[in-house]
Parts: sequence; C-alpha cells; structure tokens
Amino acid sequence: GIPLAVGAYVWHRHTAAPTPAQQWALIDKYCVVCHNEIELAGDVAFDRLEHGSLAADAKIWETAAVKLRGHLMPPPGEPRPSDARIDSLIAWIETSLDTAARDAPNPGAPVLHRLNRAEYTNAIRDLLALPIDATALLPGDDSSGGFDNIANALSVSPALMQAYVSAATSISRLAVGDPATGSSITTYRAPRGLVQGEHLEGQPLGTRGGLLVTHVFPLDADYELKINRAFGGFGLETVGGDEAVEITLNGKRAALIASSGTRRRGPSSVMLRVPAGPQTIGVALVRKHDAEGVDDLYAVHAASPGIASFAIVGPMHATGRGDTPSRRKIFVCRPADASQAPACARRIVATLARHAFRRPIGDDDPALRTLMDFYARGREVGDFDSGIQRALARVLVDPEFVFRFEREPQDLADGAVYTLGDVELASRLSFFLWSSIPDDVLLTAAEQGQLSDPQALEQQVLRMLADDKAQALVNNFASQWLLLRQLDTVNPATNDFDGNLRQAFRRETELMFAEMLHNDASVVSLLDTDHTYVDERLARHYGIPHVRGSRFRRVALEGDARRGLLGLGSILTVTSAPNRTSPVKRGQWVLENVLGSPVPPPPEGVDTNIDKTAAATTEVRTMRQRLERHMTDPGCAACHNLMDPIGFALENFDMIGRWRDAEGGEPVDASGEFIDGTKLSGPADLRAALLAHREMFVRTVVEKLMTYSLGRTVEYSDLPAVREVVRTAAADDYRFSSLVLGIVRSVPFRMKIKTPRSDSTVAANGEH
Repeated sequence: GIPLAVGAYVWHRHTAAPTPAQQWALIDKYCVVCHNEIELAGDVAFDRLEHGSLAADAKIWETAAVKLRGHLMPPPGEPRPSDARIDSLIAWIETSLDTAARDAPNPGAPVLHRLNRAEYTNAIRDLLALPIDATALLPGDDSSGGFDNIANALSVSPALMQAYVSAATSISRLAVGDPATGSSITTYRAPRGLVQGEHLEGQPLGTRGGLLVTHVFPLDADYELKINRAFGGFGLETVGGDEAVEITLNGKRAALIASSGTRRRGPSSVMLRVPAGPQTIGVALVRKHDAEGVDDLYAVHAASPGIASFAIVGPMHATGRGDTPSRRKIFVCRPADASQAPACARRIVATLARHAFRRPIGDDDPALRTLMDFYARGREVGDFDSGIQRALARVLVDPEFVFRFEREPQDLADGAVYTLGDVELASRLSFFLWSSIPDDVLLTAAEQGQLSDPQALEQQVLRMLADDKAQALVNNFASQWLLLRQLDTVNPATNDFDGNLRQAFRRETELMFAEMLHNDASVVSLLDTDHTYVDERLARHYGIPHVRGSRFRRVALEGDARRGLLGLGSILTVTSAPNRTSPVKRGQWVLENVLGSPVPPPPEGVDTNIDKTAAATTEVRTMRQRLERHMTDPGCAACHNLMDPIGFALENFDMIGRWRDAEGGEPVDASGEFIDGTKLSGPADLRAALLAHREMFVRTVVEKLMTYSLGRTVEYSDLPAVREVVRTAAADDYRFSSLVLGIVRSVPFRMKIKTPRSDSTVAANGEH
C-alpha cells in the first residue's frame, strides 16, 4: 500500500479498492476465529457486530484499527493477510468512522478542571509579576494518561482548599508588601548528587559549584545569608575548606566571605541590604584548588565538597514596601486623596478580577461587589494598600480563579453539542500553550469576538507560540511525554552517574524540543536530528571531544548512532532498570510513545522477574540471553516478540546511555526484527524503520498533545479528529504549528456537549 496519511491507504492503483463485503470476508477469515460469540477473545465478537454501520460499534473498530496498525492483531504466529490488504482494511475502517464523526460530532465534556500546581504558579506569575515556589505552598498533583493536568485526576479535598487559602494569604502579602511581615527563614539546598568541582552555568567565572536561586524579598530591608558548606569524610583533606565564598546579587558581587584558612564546621553568614522584589542570589566557592578526582569520589555520596545549602533570614530593619514588579502590576492607579480611593480601588480590583477570572467584569458584577467588600474591610484596619491586599487574597481563593469554568449557553437541551464562546476558547488556548491565564491581548480579542474569525484565531495561536511563555510546552508537555520528570527519582547503580549528569540529561532534551518549537520545525525531526546540546560533563559522557565549560552549546553528531530521541541519555536512563538495561522497557516506550501502539499488561500468574532467571544459571551473561529464556513462556512471547527486538536494537547503549560494544564479556547483539518485519541491527536501523512509519509517530504526538490540551484522556470518539489533524498537517510537513492549529480548530477543542445540570454547571454559569 501507499501511505497517504495515518490510516489512509489505497489499494494498488491497478486494483479496485475492496468492497465492504470483501472487507467483512477478510474479517471473517482472520479475526472471527478468536473474536466470536463463543471464544469472545478480548470481549469482542465480530460475528455479532452490525454490518451496515461501523459507527454503531465505533469503540471496537477504533481499537481494532490501532491493533492492526501496530501489528498486534492478528497475534504474532497466527495467519496474517498481506500488509497491503491490512492497509486497505484500516483505511476502510477509519474512513467509515471519520464520515460518521463529521455527520454527528461528539466533542465530549471535560469535568470541572482545577488548576494544577504548574498552572497555578504561572497564573500567579502573569497576574502579579510574581515568581513563586508553589512546591512549598501546594501538594503535588496526580497524573493520568501521562500528564498531571487531567481534570479527573485533579482531586479536591478540604486539606487542599486550606492550602489554597494559606497560599493566597502568603502571596497577597508578598505581592503588595506587608509592613507587618515578620522575620522568617527560607533554605535552599544543592540538588541531590551535585558535584561541585567545576564551574556551574550562571555563576561568576573563577568560581566552582554553589547555588543560584531567585528569591522574592518581601520588603526593603536587611537580610542575613547563612551558608553551609559540604565537607567530605574518609580522612581526606577538605577540598574548598580554605576557599572564599562569593555572594552575588543579580550577577554582581554583593559580598565575599574570606577563608579562615581552617576547616570550619557550621554556617558562615553575612548581612546584606536588599530591595524588595524578586532578586537572583548566587553563592559559590572562589576556586583555589583543582578538585578533579576528589569530586569523582564524592559523587557517589550525598554531597561533594562545596556549598550544601544557604538560608535567607529576614526581613530586618525594614524601611518600606519597595518598588517591585508586583506593585507596579497591581497598582494601575494611586489615589491623590481619600475621596479618590474608592474609585481607584474599584479599578484595581476590577482589573485583577478580569485577568484572574478570565472574563469581562462589569460594574454591577456580583464578584466585583464581593471583592470591594473585602477591600473595605482591609481598609478599615489599615491603609489603602492593606485594603487592596485583602481583596487580592479573596481573588486568589475564588473558585473562578482556582477552577477553569466554561459557561454554557442558556436554553440548551442536555446532550446538545455547542461551540465554545470566545472567552472560554481563549482560556482553553492559554492553558494549552502557556499553562497560564490569557494575557490582555488574547482576552481583549476574545471579549471583542475576534476568535470566531479563523484568520484572527490563527494569528493569536502563532503569536502565542512565538512568546517566551510557550516554554511551558517544554516544561510541562515535553517533560512528561519524554519522561524527564522521572529523572528526579532514578538512581542508577553506578559511580558514573551524578546530579550534574541528571541535570544535563534534562537540559539536553529540553533544548532539543525547544529548538523544534521555536524554529517551527517538523515534529518528525525529533527522530533524526544530526546534532545535540551538551556541556562539558555531558560531552565527556557521550565521548564528544573539545567541549569545555558549563555552557550548553549545539554540537554536530558524528555518525548516526545517537541521532534524535533514541540517542538521548535521558530516555535511555529512565527506560533502564537501576542495575542494567531493560530492552522490555525501552521497546515498550517506543511502541507506546513513538508508534502509539499500547502493549497489554502481562497475563496474570506470569513471572516477569528476568533477574531470577539469570540467577538460576551461570550460562546467562547478557540481557538478551535473560530475555530469550523468559520468552520461552508462551504467555509472554506474544508481546515480547514485539517489544524486545526494538529494545535489543538499543542495547549498544548501557543503562545510563553510554555507547558500548560488549556486555558481560561478549559482543552486544543488537539484531532483531521491527513490527513490520524489517531487520534491525542497531539504533540506526530502528530509526530508519520509525521514519518509514512517520505517520504513526505524528499521530502519537497529536494524541499526546490533544490529551494535554483538553485536560482529559483521548477517547475513541476523538480519533477521527486526531486523523484530521494529521492529514491536514501532512501538507505542511508536520510542522509543530500545523499540529497545534489543527488541534485548536478541532471538534474536541472548539466544541462541547451540554451535560445535565449539576453543582459544577451551576458554578460554571456564575451562580456559585
């Protein structure tokens, strides 16, 4: 067959496409033998399905198409028609379902959606020009479908709501600047396993190690910095024990703690006068010694000699609220006298509410009246700024800020399909691309009804993708799809892995995805980039010469072994076991996250411990030998015959992504067979096989993006929209913007089903 788009194939140009009767005959011959009302394999009986309309059983047919494309059906070892014949069957199934979906759209109805922690952080940043550490204020979020912004998984509890109340109080005081703020201690610690023998990016030249953080100082005041060094044991002389500590404020030296010449236990401290607002504080050792070798030893322990942590204590001797970005953002006016205060306060509060609630705020809006009541209470016990602070705290605990309400048109019957209004669309769009609230440009366009114009909508999407806030797609979408967050918890059993490598793996992958995003390149380029991004630590790990220093830079790759996603140390490490590679995990990741072919869980009662197999004999030396013994179990072979050959093709990469030619004293055997029968002998062959099925990869990316954009898992009813996005983007070489625009224009993104009236819909209609 000739691939036209995902799932769309044509019969040989000299052969007429099979008729529906011929397709059903094929199903009877190859599928009904297991999927019948007696055997009922997978609870599916094709002999009982309606022949007249596949849409009547759309869920079953969508699952069948996925399994056919992924060579999961018919099962390996069973009789199978030709690939061209299967291609035509997939095309018939999907074309039938797509036609039915156009005639009867089913966009679904996401449940009420709470902001997750990342969205809350970004919303505070954009509403108040205030960077916060939400991990210190709110608990983490549960994930579903691979992402932590899925509405069904974002539960709400009394304890969580109390955390939002406490966070609102703290944030409002920090944003406005509360003169009553008492002294407190904030501690910053070096990342786990960080080796501090070399210069770290962002620190002054001539230093080594240390920490660089952005801290929000609540007032113009004095602050004490208490610095704790990490000292080694084992009878070794301390490296850095007689080195001075340099402290920088926004990149400029603020203090230098001279060395005492002796090994000191306990913190060193210094007093600094710091203006209110977010300031970048750096603490590092002035390099005096060459720590090479010593830090290599300490890398395997909790800390290497350097800066273990530092604490900021204050404010003390405060002189005022300061002139901060937050105050400039909040106070859009200042009353000249008491008579002007109510009007100015109303303007400030209405502006905050409009952006926080993501909708127009009229003069008689009940929400505005509530907020002005809170302003009045605060004004009674303090000054004008205190009143605004009280109103702001109320804004931040309002359900309209914490939850993503979508108002429904009036007088619609339950189950009716409708198009979202412009204001609701703007909110969906901003949380998709920015993980945050709409900016003033987008919100104004929505209020004026401009987003209903396809051309204006496209202009807004392209503007938002070009904005720095689109980095959220890297931090939140790519980091979860590509498993970067799992790097925080992996702990490979090797002395060659440390915190610096952990950070470098993450940064390399983020920069690769960001390059594709910023250049609006084809998403297929992620599979076959001929370059990567490294600092000296990562270059040394990969064996790339002539790279010095902590700065990440783009370097060309020699050969084709490490090109694209398959050569990234991050993915190779998180898909390994703690003490060895795992062809099973690597193969499963490729099938599910690149090819979109989910692998079923192992059958009940099957022992999946291959290490036990290896321990039973001394003849098993390599990972391949372990798995081959494991695969003798017929209950395991069906899935492992698909996963393992893909994983074997990556066996030249060890458990932390280094290239190797031998394992257990024997040459690495990276041979195998791809799902379509293509022979593999290493990562280059696997990459070529994936590129030959690029439509499957693009479809997978679209499904992941759609899950992320909708805040719910993709259902069978969404798959016609997925295919439409891929077909349309094919004409633009699958550029990233074409995928995003396709999703934004899709039925699931633009439309919704009216749900039966409930507490959530009452609140969504502004009646909370």
